[in-house]
Amino acid sequence: MKKSEMKNGGFTLVELLVVITIIGILATVAMVSLNSARVKARDARRMADVRQIALALEFCYNETGKYVSASAFPNIGQPLTCGGTTFINAIPSDPKGGEYSYGVDNDSNPQKYVLGTTIETATNQALDTDTDGTVYTVDCADPVYCIQP
Repeated sequence: MKKSEMKNGGFTLVELLVVITIIGILATVAMVSLNSARVKARDARRMADVRQIALALEFCYNETGKYVSASAFPNIGQPLTCGGTTFINAIPSDPKGGEYSYGVDNDSNPQKYVLGTTIETATNQALDTDTDGTVYTVDCADPVYCIQP
């Protein structure tokens, strides 16, 4: 039997290396895309948390005629209560463990506030329309997303 007549049903080493390389490249691209999606999801959650806290603060204002003072603002996991009514059962935490920034114009009779969070995507379009600068002791310089009434 001649060599040309022998049937070899396996793959060559070169073919296997090419397939492994292609799979590695595809896996790397998938991981980079997944990481980008995770960052965007964390930023979206931060901005949603800030809006939820802001809504609760507006309910507090309707209930008591003032916002929560900075010194009485609850810590992560504690309820936001005003005038005997609980508006948030637990202040949410930042997805990576940080805290949200809160400041008021007058701690004894707060009529204005600013609420902020640091986001990971410095090119997020929400930073174009938020409050910037230092407001009521809260640094709102980008990449900090700040809102105020």
